[in-house]
Order: sequence, then C-alpha cells, then structure tokens
Amino acid sequence: MLRAIEPADLPELLELNQAHVTELSSLSHERLAELVDAAFWSRCADSRGALLLTFDQDADYDSPNFIWFKEKYGRFVYVDRIVVSPSERGKGLAAKLYEELFAEARDKGHTMICCEVNSDPPNPGSDRFHEALGFKEAGAAHLADRGKSVRYLVCPL
Repeated sequence: MLRAIEPADLPELLELNQAHVTELSSLSHERLAELVDAAFWSRCADSRGALLLTFDQDADYDSPNFIWFKEKYGRFVYVDRIVVSPSERGKGLAAKLYEELFAEARDKGHTMICCEVNSDPPNPGSDRFHEALGFKEAGAAHLADRGKSVRYLVCPL
C-alpha cells in the first residue's frame, strides 16, 4: 500500500502536489525529483494518491521552514510535505505514513518530528490530525513571499 517513491511516480505525485499548492508549495518536476533524492524518508501510496517527503537536520535544503527548525534543534526529522488526495482520504493513509516515519526516525536515532501547518490560510484538518498525533506548537512565522502564515509543530518520539 505504501512504498518508496520511484521515478515513474513523479508526474502523478507532482499533480497531487500542485493540486494542494495552498497547503504545500509549488514544485517543478525537476525540483520534486531533487527533493525525493535528498529526502531522509519519502513514501507514496501505490495509487499515488498520498505523498510524504521528509528531511533530517543534515539535509542541504533552503526552505525557510526547515531552516527555522535547523536553527533551533540539533537533531530532528522535518516533514516537508504530506498530502492525501480527496479520493484517498478516510483510508488511514496519512496516519500510516506517519506511523512508518516515526518508526524509521526512531530506528535512526531521532527523537523529534517537526513540521509546519498553515495558520493563514487556516488548515483545520491538518491541525486536528497533528494534534491527535501529539504535535505541539513550538513557534510561528509569517511568510510574506508565500502569502501565508504558519505554525511550527514538534512531536517527541
């Protein structure tokens, strides 16, 4: 059901990303391929209707959200993007993706998972999901160049 991302998955995963650009950020095919190659842990559903992309503290990544965590924490895994298509929601894919991520992060000696969730525009579904998993707010930022504000969340493992 969930597996490593392969090059043949990228066109459909890019479509999924671009359909949720408000919650995520826009990517090109080339940039998505680069991020998958550099990821600590990346997974997709067999249907390509779910995507998880993460980085650890050693990643060479220029995202302002990732940099915020890098400046504050010594060791962590950062969830850059998680998305499930509307047709795949309600099947537990996001929870399963996080379950596998938590296990992999623990196995590699990490003690914290970090992410951000939009606060403006709001993303109440993501807020509820992350709260249920034990994420707590660690900070916030306004990203003027992206036209949104985010809350930074952390979850100890």
